[in-house]
Amino acid sequence: MSVAKREGFFASRPSIYAWVVLVAILAGLTYQLRSRTIFACPADGYNADQYIAYCNAPGYADYEHGAFWFDLEPAAREFAQKADVLFLGNSRMQVALSNSVTANWFAANSARYYLLGFSYGENVVMTEELLRKIRPRAKVYVVNVDDFFDRIETAPMKTILHDPTALDRYEGKRRWQQVHELLCKRLPALCRNDYVIFRSRENGAYTKKTDKDQVTPVSYDWAISPNVVKSNTAAAVDFLSHPALPENCVIFMMIPTVETKIGNVTAIAKAVGINLVTPGPMEGLQTFDGSHLDRQSAERWTQAFLQAASSKIRSCL
Repeated sequence: MSVAKREGFFASRPSIYAWVVLVAILAGLTYQLRSRTIFACPADGYNADQYIAYCNAPGYADYEHGAFWFDLEPAAREFAQKADVLFLGNSRMQVALSNSVTANWFAANSARYYLLGFSYGENVVMTEELLRKIRPRAKVYVVNVDDFFDRIETAPMKTILHDPTALDRYEGKRRWQQVHELLCKRLPALCRNDYVIFRSRENGAYTKKTDKDQVTPVSYDWAISPNVVKSNTAAAVDFLSHPALPENCVIFMMIPTVETKIGNVTAIAKAVGINLVTPGPMEGLQTFDGSHLDRQSAERWTQAFLQAASSKIRSCL
């Protein structure tokens, strides 16, 4: 149809033109909704215990940082406060220990644990202040030293510390989860299947929906960087003076990854006088995305770590 004829057609039928425009607008809005908001992610992980910690959409992304910082998930903070053993670190720690091996070991030892790690390579900057807010009662602290003592503000912490609208934004994300669960559980086609992490309120464990496909074997870097060790050691000394941390019941560990900085971590642990509990290099471990252990590797490593750390944890409990 020529331009003149098309314009004439719509001119004689304004209602049809209005409907075409409306449909185009709705299609555009639907695309934006399903690609840039929480509706980019599935809703099948919600339950009484789990909420979305992260949705891979530019208009949503992180929720877990604000949830803990602003106490938007009171049950989660309460469970963390009452845990006997607190695990601190980044998402590599979260993914590695979020399995039945961890849950079964602590159940067998009648102890409560909480994975108080965060994505975006979170570190001591957030954690030490969060401990002041939560006031945990843990008898054992297990720290994944992987960049934990790098004093840099991650992207979520920049928002939380410097954006006056941060609280409103995170409260909005919490409210959208209610809408998301309500609509997408009833009409799954409304939501896409992008990468999402659900998090347990009871023990902090992650449940991932869809994995990236970049399988890479674990490797180890034994080199020592004196500058990194010096700065991290100073931060570790400050952190270990935190009043919440029990004397002689702090354990250092290192979740393996690609180019695991085991040389630096070993030097930091030695400098501050904390035992680095590690099962040592294990054959066949691999990551699913070039960073985080895949399920089978995580279960193997967790089993070996808990076996190595069991006597220390039990004695502190």
